[in-house]
Amino acid sequence: MAESEKKDDVIIIKKYANRRLYNTDSSSYITLDHLAEMTRNGVDFQVIDAKSGADITHQILTQIIMDEEAGGSQMLPVSFLRDLIGMYGNSMQSMIPHYLEMSMQHFRENQLKMRKALEDSLGTNPLAKLAQQNMAMFQAATEAFMAARPGMPGAEGSAGEPEKKTDDIDTLRKQMEEMQKQLDKLGK
Repeated sequence: MAESEKKDDVIIIKKYANRRLYNTDSSSYITLDHLAEMTRNGVDFQVIDAKSGADITHQILTQIIMDEEAGGSQMLPVSFLRDLIGMYGNSMQSMIPHYLEMSMQHFRENQLKMRKALEDSLGTNPLAKLAQQNMAMFQAATEAFMAARPGMPGAEGSAGEPEKKTDDIDTLRKQMEEMQKQLDKLGK
């Protein structure tokens, strides 16, 4: 029976006449909000009418979109909705689902490329490197300040610690000088 409930990692959701949705995988009742979250997380599910056994996934997903749009998260422009409605009954109707799927796939691919390009550009960006140096310097200054305050964690230490503090301060001064030089170059 479990095999009939779950096909190829597709979670079966049963919809009962009382409009309740039952997740056969977790053996619990869920809401449309749960299904929306599952969709966002990439969980594949199929909604089956409990009485007739008909696949009603399309209607449920459409209902989720309607609820999102009504809830103030409007993403679909009115002109798009009008064009979409206008395509029903049109000779091009059969081509629209494939076109929309391909468009969404290209959008996701481009989104991933943009994210990667942004991450890569930050790695070579001199301002990003400067920000990293600033953070390292700030962290070192904070540690030096905290170690110098009596009664603070890190204040007690070995006899070799004052030498380390001096080295840290010298390092910070050198980093600040380098940063000032870089800022001067950027300002020109």
